[in-house]
Amino acid sequence: MYLYGASGHCKVIIDIIKSSTSKQIQAVFDDFKNSNLLEGIPILKFNETNFNKENELIISIGNNKLRKKIADKTKATFVTAIHNSSIVSKTSAIGKGTVIMPKVVINAAAIIGKHCIINTSAIIEHECLLEDFVHVSPNSTLCGNVKIGEGTHIGAGVTIIPDIKIGKWCTIGAGSVVVKDIPDNVVAVGVPAKVIKIHK
Repeated sequence: MYLYGASGHCKVIIDIIKSSTSKQIQAVFDDFKNSNLLEGIPILKFNETNFNKENELIISIGNNKLRKKIADKTKATFVTAIHNSSIVSKTSAIGKGTVIMPKVVINAAAIIGKHCIINTSAIIEHECLLEDFVHVSPNSTLCGNVKIGEGTHIGAGVTIIPDIKIGKWCTIGAGSVVVKDIPDNVVAVGVPAKVIKIHK
């Protein structure tokens, strides 16, 4: 298998793959290659001569917009990576390309979209729905039946009460407590979280 993006986030994904599977990482692709190896794995420029659509791939980039851009232009067999310390309900659904970091809990009937990042010790409770390219940062808690729109970034330590809907391409600041629905394309912070900026 292969990774795309030679970042610190990539190093965590390498650890997850080593902890949870016997698959070998053949190379890490990076468009701005500035070294030859990452954790002993070759770093290559991405091109069609060294990769084909049957190869398994995870996009190892934390930026949601960049991850979407690469996913949209890259033909590959996208796969998931789930750390073996995480608890994932058998009744949940995890989209291709998604990464589940250590000590995550994903409970019954939760649906996680494609190319999401569920970061260390995050809790995704029952019947939550996360659309594609969402990033839930470490130690965040999504209570039951929370809906998160495409590309939204939930900051570290955020708490979202049950039945809340957060729009697409939002940023929820670290430590915020979300008690009301949040519209698309905004930044919201605080306790309780309030919109402070609209993304252009």
